[in-house]
Amino acid sequence: MWGDEAVTYQLAHRGLGQIWRTAQEVDLVHALHYALMHGLFGLFGGGLLTLRLPSVLAMAVAASGVGLLGLRLAGPRAGLLAGLVFPLLPQVQKYAQEGRSYAMVCALVAWATCALVAGVPHRAGRRARWRTRWRWAGYGALMLLASLLHEFAVLALVAHGVTLVVSRVPRAVLRAWGVTAACVVAGASPLIVLSAGQSGQVAWIGWPGTARLLAFLAMVAAGLACARAPLGGPGPVRLSVVAVPLLVLPGLLLMLASLVRPLFVDRYVLYSCVGAALLLGAWADHFHRSRRFPRAAPVAAVAVLAALVPVSLALRTPGSRSTDVVAIGAAVREAGRPGDGLLFLDGRHRIWTAAGPGDTRALTDLALARDPASSNTLAGVELPAPDTAARMLEFDRIVVVRAPAGAHAPTGPQAEAKASTLRRHFSEGGTTQVNGARVTVYVRVHRPPSTARE
Repeated sequence: MWGDEAVTYQLAHRGLGQIWRTAQEVDLVHALHYALMHGLFGLFGGGLLTLRLPSVLAMAVAASGVGLLGLRLAGPRAGLLAGLVFPLLPQVQKYAQEGRSYAMVCALVAWATCALVAGVPHRAGRRARWRTRWRWAGYGALMLLASLLHEFAVLALVAHGVTLVVSRVPRAVLRAWGVTAACVVAGASPLIVLSAGQSGQVAWIGWPGTARLLAFLAMVAAGLACARAPLGGPGPVRLSVVAVPLLVLPGLLLMLASLVRPLFVDRYVLYSCVGAALLLGAWADHFHRSRRFPRAAPVAAVAVLAALVPVSLALRTPGSRSTDVVAIGAAVREAGRPGDGLLFLDGRHRIWTAAGPGDTRALTDLALARDPASSNTLAGVELPAPDTAARMLEFDRIVVVRAPAGAHAPTGPQAEAKASTLRRHFSEGGTTQVNGARVTVYVRVHRPPSTARE
């Protein structure tokens, strides 16, 4: 379990009232997901399986939506291939096994796109218009739910609008989409406005690193290369016109917004993988139908699958995540003795041990004034810096949890008081390095009185 999953795990175990009160202070953008997981924990138990299984099932639902889109836009084989390509994409594999909302959002956007395509009628008529109204209602409901699970799902509306404009659909269709999109934005606006007041939650996001930027650009380049082939059938909406905007625009808009304030994180627009899978599946179908280099095709397919094996295996190891809170908790449990003090150099890292309270039960959290649940926070409320320093001096052994070497050091009076007291009155013992953290035992140094006065 990694840090973000630990947040879901902790908050979903609180009551609905506590979830709501906490969301008003922090992490409002994920409040609906926490409430949903609270209900699932109540029905099926609050273990790791219940935490992650919804994401697995959501990705299966998303794959079926991708397959249906490919079927409608390019035929049965293209749909089958797109549905099979989708779960092979590394990003899809990564977030299919994570207890967060991103897989659910991806599934909802995939099926909303199905409803969008179905909302463009092939023929006129009273019965067709009646069915179309219900499809637009379904489209709006799916997009609103996706946007309430994560507000950046509204960027899919932009991609859908571009699809309809480029397809030159009748004005009635554009009008229906416009009304539906306006309703979705209106429904999601309270969340968007209120969560903007919690912008400190995304203060950790920086400009996309080289690896993340190259991964996004590589997927876009592959999709655009596939889109150059004549994909899909003669329907009113072509496959490439659906897939390319969905692949490119949400991530591009976040990158443009990052020029003002960094916001781009690939999982925020995970549903872009729907567009990538559609293009790759339809291109594979086109390649098969064109019968070019038929002998090379199986070899190329095997080579691609073989290249994905190391990536797939790596994504299923704890090292694929930035932190491993299970390992951190185990390291704290092994380092500590009953009655030892426990200190988080950065109070926000208290969330790392929240998922396993048994790991820290025998220790005393020296800086904690109010625990996370009673204070309606993620990491609790800490004592003033002088009080924390005074409590530290009451213990001969302190287990310190801190970020790995080279990470940005915490700042502020609390962090300075903790570091200064450790430096002046304690000596560093053994350190356990785990994924995303260091767990160090500090032992009190009792100096002679004369030395202490000096």
